[in-house]
Amino acid sequence: MSLGYLFGGGVGSEPHGIELYETSPLMRRLYEQVSGWTGLTAEQILREELPPEQERRQSVGSIREAALAMAVHDLLAEAGLRPDVIGGLSLGAMTASSLAGALDRQELFAMLAHAGSAPDPGPEHIAQGMALAFVPGQAADAAPPWEGVAGVHLAGDFGPTVDGSRRIHMLAGHHSALEELVAAAPPGAIVPLPGRTIAVHSPLRGPYREFMTPYIASMSFSAPGVPLLSCLEREVMKTAEDVRSMFQRNSTEPISLVHLYEGMRDCGVRLGLVMGPSIPEGLLDFPFPVVHVTRPEHIELAVSTVYELGLEFSGTQGR
Repeated sequence: MSLGYLFGGGVGSEPHGIELYETSPLMRRLYEQVSGWTGLTAEQILREELPPEQERRQSVGSIREAALAMAVHDLLAEAGLRPDVIGGLSLGAMTASSLAGALDRQELFAMLAHAGSAPDPGPEHIAQGMALAFVPGQAADAAPPWEGVAGVHLAGDFGPTVDGSRRIHMLAGHHSALEELVAAAPPGAIVPLPGRTIAVHSPLRGPYREFMTPYIASMSFSAPGVPLLSCLEREVMKTAEDVRSMFQRNSTEPISLVHLYEGMRDCGVRLGLVMGPSIPEGLLDFPFPVVHVTRPEHIELAVSTVYELGLEFSGTQGR
């Protein structure tokens, strides 16, 4: 194996991929398909303001991110590239599952649209939030500052930075508890994520998981046709039930980019292509070179890098 595709997670409010959309008939056709599957217009998916309601906003934002990542995959396929191994974080893991053939594209987007019907928290609920924690490399073995803090949970591990000076973690929890943690930490050690009001990948997301469980249980999954890596533990998902379990657990369990890239390294990946803008460029220490694909010129860069490295690519495009 040689070529790996990585799909980031997260739901941003800013539109991306507009240049790709305007220059690619293939991408415009895909967005029309997604429009038919979700009831959103192509413009809503691409760049309109997200809805104000919490779960509806999360749903439309997820559809936006998944559509862009899928479009990048398809543009690379149009240019002749196929992944030998594939994986993603959170929403990216679900998108990767579809592209690995584990579920139909329409079923993925129908699920993301259904998620918008989840109940929003009432006024009696404690406000939630997210933060990034930057742990010095030399303190990697020490107890993290959030350990044992009530209302704060480890939600993700993005691994060390390129220079090895820090390791980046994602925290989720009660907004007030995160604020207290930020105030007690050295300046810049823990940074709140503005506008993030959902404590994703933590037990606080339990009500959402409960709402989605029957729907996911009814979905049709298949064994992946391409090696598909999990972001919840370091393993290759081989069966339909492996994938279904990941979908069920994704909202309440911490994710790990390290699981993904170490798993890809173990699969022999020599080049990673990062779909879309959700994994920051130039910050994290991957064990192989990566090319971030977000603009039209990046498609050509990805293809030329594959050939410059002398890689072979023989993966199978998902459904």
